[in-house]
Amino acid sequence: MSQINPDEGIREISRTIIRRGRKFDFEVLRVHAASGKDIDVDLVRHGGSAVILPVLQGPEGPAIVFVRNYRYSIARTLLEIPAGTLEKGEDPRVCAGRELIEETGYRAANVEPLAEFFPTPGMTNERMHLFLATGLHFVGQDLEEDESIQVELVPVAQALRMATDGTLDDGKSILAICLAAQRGLLGDQASLAGTGRKP
Repeated sequence: MSQINPDEGIREISRTIIRRGRKFDFEVLRVHAASGKDIDVDLVRHGGSAVILPVLQGPEGPAIVFVRNYRYSIARTLLEIPAGTLEKGEDPRVCAGRELIEETGYRAANVEPLAEFFPTPGMTNERMHLFLATGLHFVGQDLEEDESIQVELVPVAQALRMATDGTLDDGKSILAICLAAQRGLLGDQASLAGTGRKP
């Protein structure tokens, strides 16, 4: 029995840009669907972004550098790891280093790739490039005009608990912390998160 290709029969007819934004565009995609009908799909065209999991080594052990960032779409502040949109043609690793300084004030000696993923493919083609940043030293924030960001250091064990008990509700942050912990990149402190013992 042959398998059905879910993409079979889907064909793009046209694209209409509704609005060109500062960082991404809004468009309506007209497609011929697999059902045989022509449909309109609302999309956000995005150039991609860099997400950074910054791990700061301190006298009391490693900590994750979070930011508290007001998000207009949900009308509240989120605790999340730093992230930012790629400039046109920008290398994601370069973007990660730049955004880390802009949002947290920390420069990283090492920026290593962890993963790439589509966070919300139902509405946008944005691809997130996740990096682990280590060897941090403080050089000062360089925020954009529309940013109001406060930096918060959270011990690794506490950050992992927050990622798994529902305290954090930012998807990219949860993914980054759990992935890094699963790969053993957060040190022994991460293993204490599920034991009830204090680091």
